[in-house]
Parts: sequence; structure tokens; C-alpha cells
Amino acid sequence: MRLQKYLAQAGVASRRKCEELIAQGRVAVNGAQVSQMGAQVTPDDCVELDGRLVTPVTDLRYILYHKPWGEVTTVCDDRGRDTVLDRFQGFPVRIYPVGRLDYDSGGLLLLTNDGALTQRLLHPSRLVDKAYLARVTGRVSPQSLDALRRGVPIGPDERPTAPAQVRVTGRETFATTLSVTIHEGRNRQVRRMFQAVGHRVLALRRVRFGPLSLGDLPPGAWRELTAAEVESLQAL
Repeated sequence: MRLQKYLAQAGVASRRKCEELIAQGRVAVNGAQVSQMGAQVTPDDCVELDGRLVTPVTDLRYILYHKPWGEVTTVCDDRGRDTVLDRFQGFPVRIYPVGRLDYDSGGLLLLTNDGALTQRLLHPSRLVDKAYLARVTGRVSPQSLDALRRGVPIGPDERPTAPAQVRVTGRETFATTLSVTIHEGRNRQVRRMFQAVGHRVLALRRVRFGPLSLGDLPPGAWRELTAAEVESLQAL
């Protein structure tokens, strides 16, 4: 397989980051430095990163985590904020988050050391549904709901979002709670969608990722996926 894919499956980093490591000349195969993309490796090859042997991951682990508000979805944070991986410092293998949740958002986050699955789940062609509960300012009109369902322009290029599933689940005097399902992963997408129709998100929680549901798992808690849940992810 390609060297960058081998590194990603070994849990080194994302495939894009592995390509950067190769380009920086930090990877060697059978003692020879490799800096060009396209190099192929086999299970019998000796692959090293910064002089340390890289071995394929055999103990694959899959974690469903209820990320609370106030944690960043990164390996480390240069501003000293709590990260989702702080919860897993004593975990027996190194795991990584699949995608991101904003610092001021919470809910279902998948973490794993299965690099191949991570790449498949995050690829735009997979169209993996992500469902959120959003509490927003004001009363959302039927016209705004229709606009969100069709797609609204967001971002500097004002490229419209893909059609979304949106329904009202609760109304208050000065706020509305909605269920929103999207399959894109653009930066702060749900917040920007509501901003485009004149509403500010007050609270945002992801409750489903593909076939996985958050259920009644409390914030800050986690559990390992069942074999059936892992199979359902692989089936995507």
C-alpha cells in the first residue's frame, strides 16, 4: 500500500499529516529516507519515523465519547485549554478524534486508532449523517426552515450548504429548539447556517454520528463501541 496510508493505519496521524511528514524527510523505509509521494510498502518492510519503528495497529479500539462544552477537539492546544484527549491519558493505546466538535459545542464524538476507518468516515463522498440539537434565538419561521432544508450560502465564497433535515422540537418565548441533520463537515456549519437566516445558536449538541447515537451517556463519560456498532461503521 502507499506509504502515507500505511502510516495513517498505524495510527501515526491523518493521511494528510502523514504526507507532510514524508515530504519533510522524516520517514525512512528499509533504512532509506523517503520524501516523495507514491512510495509503496509491504508488511515485510521496515518503516521508521524520526528513527523510531512504525508498526501496524493490531489492537483497534473504538470509543464513543460525550464531549462536554469547553474542550477542544485536538491532540494539544497552544492556549492551554482542556482537550478531549485529556480524558484518555491512561488509555492503553493512542486514539484520535474522528472529525471535530467546536469548543463551545458538545455531544457525540468518535475516537479510534483505526486510521483507515477514520479516513473513510471523513471523506466527503461517504455522506455520513450527523444529527444535532440546536437551541437558537427567536422563533424560526417556516420560510427560514424551508431555506435551511434547501441550503443556505455560508462562508466567504457564499457556497450554499447541501440540503439538510430540519424540524422544530420545541418553542419558547424567545428561543427555538430544532433537530438538524447534515452530512457535510464545514467549519462551524450549523451555527453559520442559522446565522444565515437571522438566528444565533445558544447551545449545540451532536446526538448522532452515522449509525451511532449518544443516548443517555452523560457529558464527560465514554464507552467502547459494541461489535455490532463497529460493523455498522465499517458498512458505511
